[in-house]
Amino acid sequence: MAQTTTPPAPPPNASVPENDVNVQWFWVEYGSEVGTLRSYFARPRFETRRLPVILVIHENRGLNDHIKDVTRRIAKAGFVGLGVDLLSRVGGTDSFTDPAAATTALNRITPAERLSDIRAAVEFLKIAEYVRADRMGVVGFCFGGGVVYQLAFSIPELVAAVPFYGTPPNPLPSWDTMNAKLLAIYSESDYNQNSRIPEIVTGMVQLRKTMGLHLYQGTAHGFHNDTSPIYNPGAAADAWSKAMAFFNTHLNT
Repeated sequence: MAQTTTPPAPPPNASVPENDVNVQWFWVEYGSEVGTLRSYFARPRFETRRLPVILVIHENRGLNDHIKDVTRRIAKAGFVGLGVDLLSRVGGTDSFTDPAAATTALNRITPAERLSDIRAAVEFLKIAEYVRADRMGVVGFCFGGGVVYQLAFSIPELVAAVPFYGTPPNPLPSWDTMNAKLLAIYSESDYNQNSRIPEIVTGMVQLRKTMGLHLYQGTAHGFHNDTSPIYNPGAAADAWSKAMAFFNTHLNT
């Protein structure tokens, strides 16, 4: 009798193509203090319930194809994803053909302006279709990981926050302003970010805030990005699994 072999399951952070039949994505526009902003919205196509939403904060090259893919992965995991384009106020990521130019433009946008634009996204999500507005999370990578820390202290609607190798604000705001549960992901060679770990842990523990922390040995900054030579498949899959489990625990309640 011939034996059949079950093919191995794809890694939990496997790329989700634009034509995946189980994911619906589209661009959304909403108002802000500087006019209309634009972000990338993804959801499970056949789900009729309102679902928890996870904002995705991009790296310093803007809302590129990789971050759109990550937003679709969130939809594949059973959430609504909103990839926020923090270059939207200056024409949007797609208006920059050179990633270096996108980075330069992003660096000119002040932290207060970024916060205002993300606040506009949060207000949009409160009235958006498909979204359970009382269950919002945020994930960000590199530059976006640092923004996630800022948001965790600044956006009270956030229930859960997962910064991937982000730099916390210095000095840290008052811990009393943080409502979000925190899962911090670090890479071994991020010495500057890692030097802040004791400060983060001490603050969270002293005020009895829910938190988790994982530092991945043998990895470098950006190890989750599968379009980068720094990509570490094993660590990326494990970190993504932990992030989705964290969101599932704290958003699906």
